[in-house]
Amino acid sequence: MSVAVVVEAPGAHRIVPHEPTPPGAGEVLVRVHAVGICGSDREVYQGSRPEGYVRYPLTLGHEWSGTVEAVGPGAPQSLVGRKVVGEGFRNCQVCDRCHAGETTLCTAGYEETGFTQPGAMAATLTLPARLLHVLPDDADLTAAALLEPAACVAAAALKADARPGERVAVVGAGTLGMLAVQFLAASSPAELLAVDTRPERAALAEKFGATDFRTPGQELPGDFDVVIETAGSAESARTAASLLRRGGRLVLTGLPASGAAGLDPTGLVVRQLEVRTVFGAPPAAWAHAVRVFGARLLDPLPLVTHELRLDQFPYAIELVGSGDPKVGKVLLLP
Repeated sequence: MSVAVVVEAPGAHRIVPHEPTPPGAGEVLVRVHAVGICGSDREVYQGSRPEGYVRYPLTLGHEWSGTVEAVGPGAPQSLVGRKVVGEGFRNCQVCDRCHAGETTLCTAGYEETGFTQPGAMAATLTLPARLLHVLPDDADLTAAALLEPAACVAAAALKADARPGERVAVVGAGTLGMLAVQFLAASSPAELLAVDTRPERAALAEKFGATDFRTPGQELPGDFDVVIETAGSAESARTAASLLRRGGRLVLTGLPASGAAGLDPTGLVVRQLEVRTVFGAPPAAWAHAVRVFGARLLDPLPLVTHELRLDQFPYAIELVGSGDPKVGKVLLLP
């Protein structure tokens, strides 16, 4: 029997029978292969996600991969049987931000798969065909389930605009950080530093292209051209800024707890740092991530440490919040 995970309210979930939703006009029905769990899913389950960015009850799951099983009227029939991933933001397509390609800033209001719309922790997912990104026929769908976080990192990499020969760094060596190392390694940097509190992450960071690994307690070199921060704490943001040369470029992707003390504005101004942020991924970043993945310059699979059934959702959520350094990306397989 097909099932789905439904979070009824903070701390309360059920494993329920799942019936596919027939695709409507312009929609597709995707058979889900794998769905990832990230910190934001844990926030939804705990009830700590900011108001307006979640709607209970809901089926979680915004990081997913699958195969198109059916299409609705107006959707291309050629999609049937193709391996795909899909954007989460249900943008309006008609506001000025959407027309500018900045769909994560859609002025019509926030709607996203797995947060306000049904997600992929189910056997199937129905969504607009326009949100799909088609993968190569030989794509590994288990690895492709990490293309949503990869797209967010791709957005950061595009904003960072790292150029060959520059000195670059990543602060945070979790899933996002390891993906960022791979994106920056593809830009042929002169030096690529990874910084994380867990020294056991060094070997994997170096496998992905880091030329140096440090913990915050060690002496950290400075004068980097580009730093991408992925750890999601006020302290990691300050560490990231401290690594930069004057006029350097900082991209923040982590989301600290509400009320966290921020960067020193005096330091930002005097050092003339360029600071940009990422929340989600627009279509250009998704396309970039899929291209890099298809070119085999991005290998998310080594980041997966657990593959579990949907009915093991409570254990999966517990793993994600355990702080165990041996826990990487946790996937649920419908």
